[in-house]
Amino acid sequence: MSDSTITNSATAEPALTHGIYDISADAGRIDAERVHHWLSTDAYWAMGRPREKQDRAIEGSLNFGAYHRETGEIAAYARVVTDYATFAWLCDVYVDRPARGTGLGTALVTAVRDHLAPYGLRRILLATADAHGVYEKVGFTPLQIPDKWMVLGQP
Repeated sequence: MSDSTITNSATAEPALTHGIYDISADAGRIDAERVHHWLSTDAYWAMGRPREKQDRAIEGSLNFGAYHRETGEIAAYARVVTDYATFAWLCDVYVDRPARGTGLGTALVTAVRDHLAPYGLRRILLATADAHGVYEKVGFTPLQIPDKWMVLGQP
């Protein structure tokens, strides 16, 4: 049995509780300064990302945070870019180093998946170089036909 349970937050949004953390999609709780620090200094995909670019990304996205229940301090973050109809891109998933190894990353991605489920999206996409196991636990699989996909921009 998992130590994760579904609860309701003050905003009536579904929240996942995992151990000492509450996971929420309440954008007002995001600590943008801390998220920027994590991503721009410790995330291989966002090293050096300017603060103003991160702030724009947060403003244009569905954001999730995991918060220590007693202190309210953010311990993990995930961002989703979506049209709420057919597609979503899960990105900028980050778990603070002291919280790693507790299952918080899996719980955070589970909360994202469950939050998006009612929209009936055809596809939720993500890219990872090193966390395949986390995403596989939640149901993600490698692209079946990667030759059908193309990208414009930096790898």
